[in-house]
Amino acid sequence: MILGIGIDLCDAQRIEKSLEKPSFCDYVYAPAEQALLAGLSGKRRAETAAANFAAKEAFLKAAGTGLGGFALSELALLRAENGAPYFELQGRAAAWATQRGLTVHVSLTHERGLANAIVLLEEHRPKGE
Repeated sequence: MILGIGIDLCDAQRIEKSLEKPSFCDYVYAPAEQALLAGLSGKRRAETAAANFAAKEAFLKAAGTGLGGFALSELALLRAENGAPYFELQGRAAAWATQRGLTVHVSLTHERGLANAIVLLEEHRPKGE
């Protein structure tokens, strides 16, 4: 059953400027994400950071919590070996998702300096509930 769907759009140029501030990076990105971004440079780094930011906001919209729901750094967006994005939830966000039996689906795209993310939260309930 679909619990929620969220979508967000983010300007990579705006995020690129914010990446220069360590306090911003610590507030928004988990250590594993910061390591991912550190391995990239230029336009690719800015687009990846913007896509991750958009995915976090899309997650919060899908969850129905708004920006105060979870710390952004609890919503780590990483990449599988094949490049596919996935969330690695931590803290309160992980507990919330586990309690609801959620699978998180995420899709990212970016073009012309804009990054877009769509998140779908799928709730798995035992039969009979």
